[in-house]
Amino acid sequence: MSVALVLALGAAGGLGAVARFVLDGVLRSRLPGALPLPTMIINVSGSFLLGVLAGTGLGSALPAGWALVCGTGFLGGYTTFSTASSETARLIQAGRLRAAVAAGLGTAVVALAAAGGGLALGLVLTATAG
Repeated sequence: MSVALVLALGAAGGLGAVARFVLDGVLRSRLPGALPLPTMIINVSGSFLLGVLAGTGLGSALPAGWALVCGTGFLGGYTTFSTASSETARLIQAGRLRAAVAAGLGTAVVALAAAGGGLALGLVLTATAG
């Protein structure tokens, strides 16, 4: 792995974290409520985009270095499993078990479905481009 690739990964991760921070702030101002919807939306959208990236990468439409920088770097910084986990734990501590299940299990199921849908879309895009 080259120094340039490592630096690109770090920069992309930082940009992904900034994108998450900004989007989280915008969503929180518009979606107040019991569920941590902003975090859920960010993680589901990141899973979808990673699926698209994987689909295009599997079809060799994207160079491996770019896939690494975009997926591991940017989307790794953009999504946030730790925040989702701590928000779910806080819901459990507050005795809000239904909300905790919806946040924890709901995010996992929907994010997996989004990743699968993104993967299928990425494969279709690659097939039609090639």
